Amino acid sequence: MQTTIFTFTVLLLALIGFYMGRARAVSSVGGNIRQLHSLPRHYGYYVSLWCGLPTLFLFILWFIFEPQIINSLVLHNVTAINDETSSAMVARILSDIKFIAANGTNVKSATPEMIAAADHYLALKKIGIACLGVAVLAFAIVGLVIGNKNIGEKLKARDQVEKAIRILLLASSVVAILTTIGIVSSLLFEAIRFFGKVPLSEFLFGLEWSPQIALRKDQVASQGSFGAVPIFAGTMLISFIAMCVAVPVGLLSAIYMSEYATPKVRGLGKPVLEILAGIPTVVYGFFAALVVAPTIRSIGEGWGLEVASESALAAGLVMGIMIIPFVSSLSDDVIRAVPQALRDGSYALGGTKSETVLQVILPAALPGIVGGIMLAISRAIGETMIVVMAAGLSANLTANPLQAVTTATVQMVTLLVGDQEFDSPKTLAAFALGLVLFCVTLCLNVIALRVVAKYREKYD
Repeated sequence: MQTTIFTFTVLLLALIGFYMGRARAVSSVGGNIRQLHSLPRHYGYYVSLWCGLPTLFLFILWFIFEPQIINSLVLHNVTAINDETSSAMVARILSDIKFIAANGTNVKSATPEMIAAADHYLALKKIGIACLGVAVLAFAIVGLVIGNKNIGEKLKARDQVEKAIRILLLASSVVAILTTIGIVSSLLFEAIRFFGKVPLSEFLFGLEWSPQIALRKDQVASQGSFGAVPIFAGTMLISFIAMCVAVPVGLLSAIYMSEYATPKVRGLGKPVLEILAGIPTVVYGFFAALVVAPTIRSIGEGWGLEVASESALAAGLVMGIMIIPFVSSLSDDVIRAVPQALRDGSYALGGTKSETVLQVILPAALPGIVGGIMLAISRAIGETMIVVMAAGLSANLTANPLQAVTTATVQMVTLLVGDQEFDSPKTLAAFALGLVLFCVTLCLNVIALRVVAKYREKYD
């Protein structure tokens, strides 16, 4: 709450600085704005940046270092912590202190020392908030004064504002790049640890997946229990079923909405179709588990087929329904972006509506359609909730869509549920699966870019 108040205060000061800077710029030249290097609003932006950027930098530093400082001060007075205390125990004690601070002293496990530490924690938080408030106001006011003092005829406010915007955009790009590097590095580091315990060939080509075996002392992790082929097979099977539903239905829907539907039908049908993208995946999972799976099982039994209560077909069908808006919406936008001159030229040569769509529009829109399909495939590969509820957790190596299978994302969640220590092959296997998924989606993106680059020059 206090942070929100500080933020609104800084925004208010920045707004005041904007009007003060603009008014000071006009008054410094006696109202003749032609003598200014930049427009008056640029001087207002200049003062606002002087007011807002230092406080923003202060906020960033505060949220990075404040928790570490307070935690170290609180834990310094806890006698249960010494040089031999493990990091897991320190984290647990700190969690208990924060829980007591949030819920009061009525917690059954609260000891006098823990209560004192919780009170100390709350006191430090209050002091920190007060210091933050004073520092934020001081930085904002000082920036306001300096910004107004620098305003004059020689100040190139527009250039300064543009430079600040470029730096801000560069910082945002660097943050995105560093985040990607951090994610990949964390996956790679933990995956290397896993492959130090389990051979890479065993993981990629093993036919048995049973990571629980590695928890027993009389067995080792490299005896076939970490063979990921059943996981990859299940992922591809469910994704293939989903794409068999999503691509034809989504693409045909996009063609109809963009080329055949009247404006009234399009205005009604397109939003209704895109509602599917806003339904939570857990709702799709309930639908798959309670409606689709029993229906498939009853139909299969009527035909004399053996159908599992949780099947890849049920999960794939519902996942395909969920992915339809991705294919449909993107394909529709791409098809409508095809120049009208191509359509007119086809009609002038005697082409029918269907011939124009098949031989002119779809080839011209192919790069965007392929990009949408690749995005849909990545979405299918990364889906978890529907598979958990409709396909199960069994790592079966089968191509039968009527049997229960599992996917890589489901196994990653299963392996990391609960209190896990990141020193066993069972837990580290989740990072190996994540690295494989990352490589697969990266390859899909490269393929999509190659297709776009190949065909875009032909039809631009």
